Amino acid sequence: MHLLTISSLYPNNNDLKHGVFVETRLRHLIKDFPDVKATVIAPVPWFPFSSKKFGEYAKYAGVVQQETRHDIEIYHPKYLAVPKIGMYLTPIFMQWAITRSLKKLQQQGKKFDLIDGHYFYPDGVAIAKVAEEYNLPFTCTARGTDINLIPQIPKARVMIQAVFKKAAHMMTVCQALKDEMLTIDAAPEKVTVLRNGVDLNLFTSSDESQQQQLKTELGISGKLVMSVGWLIERKGHYLVIDAIKDLDNTVLAIAGNGPDLTKLQNQVHKLGLHDKVIFLGALPQPQLNFWFKATDVSVLASSREGWANVLLESMASGTPVVATRVWGTPEVVTSSEAGVLVERTSESIAKGIKDLLDNPPQRQSTRQYAENFDWYATSLGQYEIFKTVLEKS
Repeated sequence: MHLLTISSLYPNNNDLKHGVFVETRLRHLIKDFPDVKATVIAPVPWFPFSSKKFGEYAKYAGVVQQETRHDIEIYHPKYLAVPKIGMYLTPIFMQWAITRSLKKLQQQGKKFDLIDGHYFYPDGVAIAKVAEEYNLPFTCTARGTDINLIPQIPKARVMIQAVFKKAAHMMTVCQALKDEMLTIDAAPEKVTVLRNGVDLNLFTSSDESQQQQLKTELGISGKLVMSVGWLIERKGHYLVIDAIKDLDNTVLAIAGNGPDLTKLQNQVHKLGLHDKVIFLGALPQPQLNFWFKATDVSVLASSREGWANVLLESMASGTPVVATRVWGTPEVVTSSEAGVLVERTSESIAKGIKDLLDNPPQRQSTRQYAENFDWYATSLGQYEIFKTVLEKS
């Protein structure tokens, strides 16, 4: 089975965490089913300047055209992405970039049975066109804002609905996204929920004694709370900062980078919380696991999520979570061993943190909860879907 995985959400040499959940799912599929062979086309926006003054766009300047990660060949064709005004042009430019790469791969003698696509807009729109041109069946996986936000824009909604009709099958990472797809005319028999798993070997757990030792290594004597994610409004770090201001003997560590860093630093300064808030920057997964193992409670204060991998990564490390009750998150946090669900206000988040700090579950119990979410069930679901699509085609 020769897959062509296509997604703009995929790590590259300049950003090893970007879309790592797509890479992780593909790696587990190949490991669990060795007859699957995969090549990846992961288009990236074209941008000529690498200076940090250009912010997030600068990281695209140094992305290589081709690389190999975990024995998977990855191609990064560049496409034109015009900020704000270019939204409806992006699928076209992305389609052209993907087509260029696919044409070169075919010239090298590579053949593919199926396109494994991720994210419905703009990726899915471009993939549907490429699949039609090359007469290949394709699947597409919904991951969050491509379904719970972008279809609110009428023109984008129509384009996404066209992808629904053309796809051989579709997947979502949570039931909430499938339910939303059905409201915008996806055929229920064409949509399967395949939740993400967690790498239980990469994210190992600490017990209570080990946790205290790790906190000592980090120089933290009180309680440690973590908030992990891109530094944007949607992730709600500002709510967590506000929530911990009245919690005694508590330090907040924020892991991530993004455009709101200065705004969050100014909030900390204004509230006089210099001794209570640490900005860690973006952490590679092994280092994130280290911090999680030292942490008492992690918080995810998002306004929208598909399936937040960071929740399971925290639990696999033994750390319970406080998470806002949005989209797929209630499907991740379903017991007291996992943590608590709260409303998206600083007051509700503060209460959730305090409740968990006062009455924490045993770390081993939280780890055991996470062990219910290994990757094999997801790999098997994908494999069966891909087999069925190929048999029909």
